[in-house]
Parts: sequence; structure tokens; C-alpha cells
Amino acid sequence: MTPWDGSFPFYPNVNAYFPFDTTQAAIISIFFSALATCIIILPGIRGRGRFFWFLRGITGLFIGAVVLMIQFTRNWESGWVTANTSYKSFSRALVNADIGLHIGLAGVNITLVGNPVNQVNETISYNEHFAWSFDADYDHSYSEGLEKGLPSPILYLAEKFSSQSPCGMHNQYRISGHYASLMLWMAFCTWLLSILLFSMPILLYGGYMLLLTAALMLFSLLFLFTVRNIPKCPIQFGPASLKTAYGGSFWLTLTTGLLCFLLGLGVIILSSAQPEKLKLLFNLDDRDGKGEAAERWEKSLLPTDASTSEQDLLTVPLSELCEVTVTKL
Repeated sequence: MTPWDGSFPFYPNVNAYFPFDTTQAAIISIFFSALATCIIILPGIRGRGRFFWFLRGITGLFIGAVVLMIQFTRNWESGWVTANTSYKSFSRALVNADIGLHIGLAGVNITLVGNPVNQVNETISYNEHFAWSFDADYDHSYSEGLEKGLPSPILYLAEKFSSQSPCGMHNQYRISGHYASLMLWMAFCTWLLSILLFSMPILLYGGYMLLLTAALMLFSLLFLFTVRNIPKCPIQFGPASLKTAYGGSFWLTLTTGLLCFLLGLGVIILSSAQPEKLKLLFNLDDRDGKGEAAERWEKSLLPTDASTSEQDLLTVPLSELCEVTVTKL
């Protein structure tokens, strides 16, 4: 027990359960900093355009944060089960634990939390990630778990998603996750283009980019929907069965995609039917008024036409001419 500071020699480097990813925290911090910047400069905007500008800022930051953050979430599909199961291989000791399965775009997370946490003289709190991205080897991660001696429920679930498993779920989830991730990265790029077009402002094409962003997000969900309907191997822990359902990332992506679709469609409809209201929403009416005033000011400073001045001079009445007396020297 001494080589690993009091832990059992077959269970080194235990990953405790932590409900939040540091990558998501970094992304949220960046977008909250951008939101704070918008709030700071908000008093410098005059009139009713302040509310519309703030509303556009919040909506744009929310869409961008969601599209970027869901790339790294691990709850696209998740499930929990509470069961009495064996804790170690070659041992008859049973533990009562909550077993969680969380499937993401780049891998699968398996959590094991005891009820209570301290059982069989150990702290049962595990969170293991097995990646299947392009730069990761899932089977190698599974082999490392076997060498570390991870608890039996974790190895049982991880084996279901290995490439050697007869279930065949590895290739299905891996390919669908890669294509869904590609669609979301493209959606992030089109979102950036929409922000650029709205700021130029080229409103109609900005609406088109929002529609394209919505289409790409919904296509990413389509890849996950197809793999969801494929029959899977049952996951049993004694009489208890672990079943998965769509997680928070799936529904958040669906909601944001529908929001982009409605916003893009609204911009296109207003651009063709009522462009003045669209300019009002983007604070372009004040700019147009300033442009007309500047144009009138420039016209007032232009010199009058020479022919017109000569004609006015020739049509002066004789009664208005001054009499001149000439005296002889």
C-alpha cells in the first residue's frame, strides 16, 4: 500500500468524479468577458438604439458560445443506473453504486459513484474518459484501463465501445461524432461570417449566413439521430439495465439551431418586405438621417451657377438703379 501513498497498488491514478470540464469553463469565461465589454460601452450608445444593440450583442454571443462549447461537452447521450455490482475482478464483494454513461463527440465518459462513497474500505468515485478522436486510440486507452485495474463496471462499459466488441458500436459512434463535429466547426465559421456581415452592414447576406449556420447545426444532429436508432447491445448490471437518452448538449444544439433559423428567416423577410424596420433594428436610420443632412449642407456650400447670376443681374428693374451725376471740372 505504500508505493502509491496509501492507495491499493492495483488502483493508481484514480480520476475522481468532477461534473464540469475546464475547457467549457474557459470558453464561458471568454464570452462572459466579451459580454462585460458590451455592457461597459453600452452607455455610450444614444437613444432607442441602445436596447437593440444590446439585444443583438447578447444573441450573437450566446449563439457563438453554444456552437463552440458543445464541441467539448460529453453529454450528447447519457444514462444512469443504480445497481449492486461487483467492484473488482476475481472478487465476490458487491457494492451499491451509481453508474453513468456519457457519450460525446470525441469519446465516452464512464462514472462510478458509490452509495455511500466509502465502501469496502475504499472511496468509490471514478470518472474515466476513453477518447476515439483522430489523434486518440480507444483500444489503447482501454488496455491502459485494464493494466491500471479499473473497477469492473467501468471496464464492462468501456469494452462495449471497443473496436473488438461484437456490438459494433465503436465505428457507429466514432464516425457520427466526427461528422457532427465537422458540421459544428463549419457552423462556427458561418456564425463569424454573419457577425462580420451584420457589422459592415450587409444585412441580407448576414441573414443567409444565419440560415446556413442553422442548417449545419441541424445536420450535425441528424448524424447523431441516425446512430441513435441503430440497435445496440443491452447493458445489464444484474437485474438493472442501463439505457441512454439524448443529453443536454443535443437539446441545446437543437434549440440554438432553431433560433438561428428564425433569426435568419426574419432578417430575410424584413429585408424584402419592410427594410425600414430592419434598419431600425440595426440602428441604421440615424446614419441615413445624418447622411441626408450632410448632403444638404454640402449643396448649400456649392457656388451658384454663373449663368444664373448673370441672368439675375440683367433682370434688375431700372427703378432700382442708382442715379449718377456728372460734374464738369
